[in-house]
Amino acid sequence: MSGLLVSALGVTLAGKRIVSEIALTAAPGQLTGLIGPNGAGKSTLMRALLGLGPIGDGTVTFHGENLLSMPSRQRARTAAFVEQSGQTDARLTAREVVTLGRIPFQSLWQSMPSPEDLAQVDAALDAVDMQAFAARLYHTLSGGEQQRIQIARALAQQPRLLVLDEPTSHLDVHAQLAMLALLQRRARKTGATVLIALHDLNLAASFCDSLVLLHQGRLVTQGTPAEVLTPALLRDIYSVSATLLLHPTSGRPLIAYDLPESPSQ
Repeated sequence: MSGLLVSALGVTLAGKRIVSEIALTAAPGQLTGLIGPNGAGKSTLMRALLGLGPIGDGTVTFHGENLLSMPSRQRARTAAFVEQSGQTDARLTAREVVTLGRIPFQSLWQSMPSPEDLAQVDAALDAVDMQAFAARLYHTLSGGEQQRIQIARALAQQPRLLVLDEPTSHLDVHAQLAMLALLQRRARKTGATVLIALHDLNLAASFCDSLVLLHQGRLVTQGTPAEVLTPALLRDIYSVSATLLLHPTSGRPLIAYDLPESPSQ
């Protein structure tokens, strides 16, 4: 099968089972959203399927190739990962951080970025609207600006598989919408497979083609936003009461949360 295929993936840390028997698919050219309450195992799963953490069992293939057995350089040319927080103590400029995304494509004897490297870095900075901040020291940027630079670094890597862990958490509403629209356009245009963890369920419903729901380290279901985001599921998994509406222009699900009752005085 093309795209990402995860089968029976499990992770054990310090003797505790964090995720168990995870099976999911993420198709090329689409955004697949990974959702679930805090502690569901989303970050652990993302790191595991990219070989960045211990794996107890299971398989991960991408376009038919075993992703976990790939040489690290080949995997870095195939997949990019954006963590929730990309902190560094190194005194690097924003442009230098983005240029790190070109390392998998550079030869061991290459001392300077190639013209292709520079072109990809500039394109990535333009894509996230951070060209004006390129000369700023990365550690002086705000959390949202750092997040956009980390996404630019991943884009400069030209991945066929792009995995992002809460990439909108430090962004304002306008920037959130712009970033998700950018990722959606990139997936459609390049055929990249995009797996993205999101807490905001309305953002997930608006932009994702498929949703994967985790709870307590296990897969609950995978399907379209309309199939996954049901009032019963929101009640059972998130312990919230809500009404599902349809967006008047997109026709996608729109969650209207019921306010909790005020405690009696």
